Amino acid sequence: MIRVTRLNGEQFALNPDLIERVEGHPDTVVFLVDGTKYVVRESVEEVLAGIREYRASILATAYEMDRGTYRPVTPGATQATADDAEGSVLPFPAREER
Repeated sequence: MIRVTRLNGEQFALNPDLIERVEGHPDTVVFLVDGTKYVVRESVEEVLAGIREYRASILATAYEMDRGTYRPVTPGATQATADDAEGSVLPFPAREER
């Protein structure tokens, strides 16, 4: 999910996979695939950067899970280190084991 801000200052999250297009004329309007549209404070470039960061984080998490180094981040907790006890997520088998 990406965070965006309505013109009244209220923040909300959008699923970037449901975004069809983003236009700036002069307000930024986000159009979803179901026809819903939102006017947001962020620029078109900021929305696109949020989408890129969201998708990159998915790829990075998948990479960590594949290597067995993924440690979920719990809100309010400190970042887990490699020396911490094993997490509840099982690593994917190595490519040779598949």
